[in-house]
Amino acid sequence: MSEKPESVGREVLYDIVENHIAVVQLNRPDRRNAVNNEVAVALDWIVKETEANDAVRVVILGSTSDGAFCAGADLSEISRGRAHLLSTRDGGFAGLATARREKPWIAAVAAPALAGGCELALSCHMIVASDNASFGLPEVKRGLFAGAGGVFRLTRRLPVAIAMELIATGDPLPARRAYELGFVNRLTSRENVMEEALTLARAIGVNAPLSVRESLKVAGMSFDRPESELWSVSKEASGRVFASEDAREGPVAFLEKRAPVWKGR
Repeated sequence: MSEKPESVGREVLYDIVENHIAVVQLNRPDRRNAVNNEVAVALDWIVKETEANDAVRVVILGSTSDGAFCAGADLSEISRGRAHLLSTRDGGFAGLATARREKPWIAAVAAPALAGGCELALSCHMIVASDNASFGLPEVKRGLFAGAGGVFRLTRRLPVAIAMELIATGDPLPARRAYELGFVNRLTSRENVMEEALTLARAIGVNAPLSVRESLKVAGMSFDRPESELWSVSKEASGRVFASEDAREGPVAFLEKRAPVWKGR
């Protein structure tokens, strides 16, 4: 594991709460949490740290700004010819967009998530949002392109016709409509977004971590693999889970009427 960058705890806050939940918060409120090199480097490190830390079962990505979840790329960085520094080798844009992760990430969105900010939310497995939030890819309004996965991840999370409209118009999707369409898992008030995200994280965190990881891995492959291949992948994942210590612990705990003690292996 590489040395923790100075931007962790400054541009990006990182803490482990309730033993198994990592809370990550973008912390550039004066720049509407726009992504610069420091944010990208911090998130890249955090992804690797949470993946390697057996104590972490779920990660929440939020922000400290009421004005924006994340405004996307820091345009001042781009104007200075530093656009390439907003991505990392292993994580892509913001150190997250293409990062390999097996543990579930929840986006806690309490403000507009536009452009790269929407793409960061799409990089997470689930989204908890406030009723004042919105999601969108306005790049076409500025002659740009949503290159951090937005144009193809949006069509996987929304009905195709709605996604195509959002991509072509660049107009935002209000959180309530996003919730009705299944894009957002849970809708709440701005003040309760983090608590609602924690509630969802707790519901995941009580489950066997290996089972969760393997199940999400196979589920994620379902978008672009034929069913014949998915049967094979599912069988391999099932074998790993049933051979684990947790697979023995779960039934015993049930019979003994106690909470299971997961080992994650």
